[in-house]
Amino acid sequence: MTESEFLVLAEETLDAIERAVETCGADIEVTRAGNVLTLELADASRIVVNSQTPMRQIWVAARSGGFHFERAGARWCDTRDGAELFAALSRIVSAQGGQPVVLRAGR
Repeated sequence: MTESEFLVLAEETLDAIERAVETCGADIEVTRAGNVLTLELADASRIVVNSQTPMRQIWVAARSGGFHFERAGARWCDTRDGAELFAALSRIVSAQGGQPVVLRAGR
């Protein structure tokens, strides 16, 4: 994937995450600064999602650790366990926030 292709996909992905969080019904504040998306949960903890252009990856930093996602076909998959980005974010946000949250790309 070229850098230009990655930048377009990463921007679309960050936009989709932002929309999914805003429409999921959970008490999560979303802020964006360039390629960094910060999710602030009700307990004031944060999850940070950002694009890493040199690596062609999307990174997630949370209490439970750091996660790297790379493109595999039409999906962003965790480089460790292959989990899809939105499924992994749902699991991470739910665990950190203490309530079930489902984030969907299509929302």
